[in-house]
Amino acid sequence: MSQVTYKVRRFDGEKAYIQEYQFEHQPGKTILWGLIKIKEELDPTLTFTAACRSAVCGACSVRVNGQAMLACETPLDDVIRRFGFVLMIEPLGNFTVIRDLVVDWAPKTERMAAAKTWLIPKDEFTAKTGCRQKAADFKKIDIQAGCILCGSCASECNKLSANNKDFLEPFTYAKVWKFVADTRDKADAERIKAMLDKGLWKCLHCVECTTQCPKGLSPGEDIARLRQASIQMGYKSNPGARHAIAFLKDIEDTGRLNEMKLSLRSDGIFGSLQKFPLALRLLRRGKLNPLHFPGKVKGHDQIRAILKAVRESEK
Repeated sequence: MSQVTYKVRRFDGEKAYIQEYQFEHQPGKTILWGLIKIKEELDPTLTFTAACRSAVCGACSVRVNGQAMLACETPLDDVIRRFGFVLMIEPLGNFTVIRDLVVDWAPKTERMAAAKTWLIPKDEFTAKTGCRQKAADFKKIDIQAGCILCGSCASECNKLSANNKDFLEPFTYAKVWKFVADTRDKADAERIKAMLDKGLWKCLHCVECTTQCPKGLSPGEDIARLRQASIQMGYKSNPGARHAIAFLKDIEDTGRLNEMKLSLRSDGIFGSLQKFPLALRLLRRGKLNPLHFPGKVKGHDQIRAILKAVRESEK
């Protein structure tokens, strides 16, 4: 029988260290089964969280060889086939570790609460009538309703890793979009305006939140939907919106980007001057040519036809 090795990144409240555990591999088990086996048979001091064991509560999410996974639903056999019999088990990234594999959710829930991720019903609904909704309308937000707050998306978010002060967790944006799109809710404009001050336009588009979500959500797409809604509501004066509008105009005009115009349209003259050192580095490396004025690409009429069709479908 093959031996599985869990190299667990532990934390005792003061220092972090790696501890190895070995046990016999048994087909058909999960990552969580291995952790429970260690705690029950090898080391009762190992600390982790788990509850439902049915991929519903999200409590058992950990990183396995650098990728966030739900320990209760991830087959150990699949992970072994991918990485081999030696596995690094770590707490989620972009969270404060309390002990071993247990992370502190309090700051995350506080940030989520500040975003008002709950239903604020329209005035027409009362305690007597309830907040009724057509099945077709619920299907529009059905996917977002499936978020179990496992934290996998936040763990692998590169923007949070770079700076978590000006950006929220991806699951928060997904939940905000859920209520913005909810036909029973009346605070969509209020929420979107708040999101503009909470990093809405600072997503890096790394798509890790979508890749790692065990429930098939795509917080990155929800962020894009919030951005689009903000523009439709008239919030166009921020750099992110200006950049998106300028980007679209370049594509519509010629089918390709004009980087000089794009910067000026996005950041204005003063903002572009602040980026002058970056522009110089780009010029030196041949990445920017201020004398280049791109013409229309081949098939430009087809591009314009596609954009026209999209606009008509949105109506």
